Amino acid sequence: MADPAAEETKQPCGSCSGELSGVEPSACDKGGPDCQKHNGAPEAPEISSKEQQSQEEVKIQEDLKESEDDRKEDEEPKDKEVKEEEREEVKEEEVKEEKVKEEEEVKEEEKEEVKEEVKEVKEEPLGPDDVVCDSCIESPCRALKSCLTCLVSYCEAHLRPHLENPKFQNHRLVEPLRDIERRTCESHKWPLELFCCADGCCVCQDCVTEEHRGHNTVPVEEARRRIEKELREKQTEMVKTVTAAENAINKLQLNTVSIEHSVTEVRAVIESQFEELQSVVEKAKREVTEILEGEEKQALKQAEGIRVHLEQRCTELKKTQSQMEKLSKNKNDVDFLQEYSEWKKEATDISLPGVYIGLMDRLNSFSRVIVDSTQELCAMLVSSYIEKVKETCKNDKMGIKTTVQQIVAQKQNLSIPDPVTREDFLKYAAHVSFDADTAHKFLRLTEENRKVTNTTPWQHPYPDVPERFESWRQVLAAESFYLGRHYFEADVSGEGTHIGVTYKSIDRKGSESNSCITGNNFSWCVQWNGRTFSAWHSDVETPLNAEKFTRIGVYVDYTRGLLAFYGVDESMTLIHEYQAEFLEPLYPAFWLSKKENIVALVAPGEPLPLKSPSPPTSPANGAPV
Repeated sequence: MADPAAEETKQPCGSCSGELSGVEPSACDKGGPDCQKHNGAPEAPEISSKEQQSQEEVKIQEDLKESEDDRKEDEEPKDKEVKEEEREEVKEEEVKEEKVKEEEEVKEEEKEEVKEEVKEVKEEPLGPDDVVCDSCIESPCRALKSCLTCLVSYCEAHLRPHLENPKFQNHRLVEPLRDIERRTCESHKWPLELFCCADGCCVCQDCVTEEHRGHNTVPVEEARRRIEKELREKQTEMVKTVTAAENAINKLQLNTVSIEHSVTEVRAVIESQFEELQSVVEKAKREVTEILEGEEKQALKQAEGIRVHLEQRCTELKKTQSQMEKLSKNKNDVDFLQEYSEWKKEATDISLPGVYIGLMDRLNSFSRVIVDSTQELCAMLVSSYIEKVKETCKNDKMGIKTTVQQIVAQKQNLSIPDPVTREDFLKYAAHVSFDADTAHKFLRLTEENRKVTNTTPWQHPYPDVPERFESWRQVLAAESFYLGRHYFEADVSGEGTHIGVTYKSIDRKGSESNSCITGNNFSWCVQWNGRTFSAWHSDVETPLNAEKFTRIGVYVDYTRGLLAFYGVDESMTLIHEYQAEFLEPLYPAFWLSKKENIVALVAPGEPLPLKSPSPPTSPANGAPV
């Protein structure tokens, strides 16, 4: 019997797969000494070995097949999912390809349109209203498109990168725009195609959905049509007003001749009557003549003051008319609207009501008085003539003066309520500035002639002109108030500061009290004396019971003869009110009687100053606190 250990360690032949006889494996080389097959071993064991090998192979194949089937069963659902995903990706790619094709077609169409535009542009010469390419420096070319992203206009050659380079595909191209920065919204980079009626400015399509949400907006073309219509109506009214003012000026010039003629006639009567009593009435003749000349001077001053005011307003109206004509000639809508908005903010109300100039000539009453007095009062010539002539001058039905009747439209003839709140007063606010030609040499004007300071003893090298105050530290405003309602505000500082109104005919060179706004009958003012306010008129002071205010509002209703001074704070506090008959245009007047007095004119609607505690005042005897 064979050794079981030897049977377990038998190895197949390396050449023929026969079983080796020995323990160590070796090649039999078909006939080796250890190979049983080639050494005549029996066939039965060989057949048994093949069957065993085939059975094992079959079993392995079956196992492999089973494992393959199991793997296929597991992979089938995964394959389905993968296929579905692949189908979706294919569909997406197809959609993208279609979009790309569509975009390419659109771009091709745009290119064709641009090319057609280029052909048209090339045919036309460069005109003054054409937009020029910003990239063409040496030889300017007509711009074909404007880029809202670059804020630059391009010609055909310089536009190619925007059409062909994909990096520029998100840039916004529009028709050529002149001054593209001004015509493009700074926030959203869209063209300013709409006009906000609420805020009076041009906006883009995105502004309407953001900061201008809910506002009434219209296309710039429609807004321009509306405003042009409004401007035409205003211009028509202005032409009528200017014509009326010029007619009034001509009438005033004729009145001047009539005044001189009437005065000449009365002077002749005086001369003829006083020849009979030359020896006893020389003094009366002289004083009566002076009264008559005073009437003449007053009448001429009145006419001159009105004429100067009307000429000044005519100049302003003509200037505004010229500005409106220039504005209307602007062909670009956005420029027109923006310039109109700026002009409207800066424009002042220079309206001038139509007036009719007449002449109330009753000087023939002088002749009757003189004749009667000569016959009746030969013994009391001096006193009789003087008293009666003075009384005659005071009577409104006698004397001579220019009459002014305001022509008011029917719609404006309705009773307008008196202003109550500061907002009501500001409806009549006027832009007021100091007249540098009237300022005393101790007064310094700053802030574009809107602030005046008493710099005594420092003088300023102002030129010597007839209009300048020589003795009193006073200054007038350049603007005047005449017919209708007017209002202005001023911040005052320092004790002894006076603010009021006067006629242009106030004496500038005299040192008497009638050259000061406190000392004549055609000036009205109030003064802060450090403790309270006082009202001054005709050299008479009226103490007022009013607290201190740093901002004073002055309101004039010329037609009603009303002049009122208000303390401006959260509410309007009446300081004093005058009722008078105004004969000439009123000029704001200021007397800065002490060093460091300051008056600053306030622009209409300027916010109120912040309150600060008042400094302690020194006792009257000068003792230390």
